[in-house]
Amino acid sequence: MKTAAHPLLIHNGTVVDGTGTQPIVDGVVVIEAGKLAYVGPAHGAPVLPESVARIDARGGTILPGLVEAHFHATYFNIAALEDLDIKYPVEYVSLLASVNARLALECGYTAARSGGCLFNVDFWLKKAIEEDLIPGPRLSASGREICSAGGLMDWNPEFRKIGMEGLVFIVNGQEDARKAVRALVKDGVEWVKTYPTGDAASPDINDHHTLCMTFDEMHAVVRTAHNHGLKVTGHCRATEGIKNALRAGYDCIEHGTFMDDEALDLLLQRDVPCVPALYFEKASIERGPEFGLSQRVIDGHQETLDGGIESARRILRAGGRLGMGGDYGFGWNPHGDYARELTFFVQDVGFTPLEVITCATKTGAEIMGRGDEFGTLEPGKLADLLIVDGDVLADIRLLEDRSKFIAVLQGGVIKAGQLAKSFPILVKREQ
Repeated sequence: MKTAAHPLLIHNGTVVDGTGTQPIVDGVVVIEAGKLAYVGPAHGAPVLPESVARIDARGGTILPGLVEAHFHATYFNIAALEDLDIKYPVEYVSLLASVNARLALECGYTAARSGGCLFNVDFWLKKAIEEDLIPGPRLSASGREICSAGGLMDWNPEFRKIGMEGLVFIVNGQEDARKAVRALVKDGVEWVKTYPTGDAASPDINDHHTLCMTFDEMHAVVRTAHNHGLKVTGHCRATEGIKNALRAGYDCIEHGTFMDDEALDLLLQRDVPCVPALYFEKASIERGPEFGLSQRVIDGHQETLDGGIESARRILRAGGRLGMGGDYGFGWNPHGDYARELTFFVQDVGFTPLEVITCATKTGAEIMGRGDEFGTLEPGKLADLLIVDGDVLADIRLLEDRSKFIAVLQGGVIKAGQLAKSFPILVKREQ
């Protein structure tokens, strides 16, 4: 990916560095060779020649680029299960993924971790972004997901003779689980996504208290993945499913909805991050009726939302780590609405804007395994930034409004925002 070839000074803004420390009023950021050279108060900034390119933050907020920690690049206005497995061929799905990647970057998300991807498109999407063929967030790929036969993601009856080849690997037992992981190893993914539990979306067969994988299958996935340097995560709502995942050695928990004391202790002991993805539940409740969701499904989402809020509060207050994002791409929860999750955590869950921004930057980068490269504004890290016209800590909703973005930068290069077309910066390839 290209980086800025010449120095850049960003000034006249409040710096929120993503570490959780207090903001720097009248802050300055200096970028050299695509990396952060100085982050701090204006009075301590290095003296630069007048010819150095400058961006006026207009008294607004300078913060790290956001990280979408559960990104479904190939989901596109899904309204029914058929939209996922049989509606579109891989060629069209690939085009949709490129559209979603560009949109995510325009929304201030300079990095994203895939939460499962049709046809393993995310691996090639990542390559195209890194080679500057298309714009998008820095990606961690996960490819096709893994679910046991009859589990949440195996909804086609046997008579259809459909094996869900584009969406998931359907496994029966440990050997199938190992085989699925080995196939993903060959495809070059970094994360293995599994389905240990069900969801409110499937109240008759695999509801949010149902287990969809055995512990032995989950453990086989982990041992095989870790042997090849891959990390493992899972869709975990049911309490026992969360505990099975943690005992099996999972590296992240998606949702972590119904977490009891024992599950929380296991999570904290291993310092495993969790991505709650709660705005999806609220959107399902509020907009579900217009998309034909039954009252039973909506009631299940309400229970999931209530449980998820309580679990998220407990995790953060106990010193655990939370990432932000998840499950965008449904008709009632479309791509482009990513920052609504951040607003939700402030207004409905009760986190402070500073806590939420830390989750959406620092922790997100840590989950991707790239916390030493980006996620916070610290010297030496990549200059992935978002500059917002306004005080984000006073009104987190500003992050939902792309028209307020002065600039979105990756490696010091302006990729989106008001200055994207008018601010010339020479670039070079990242080393």
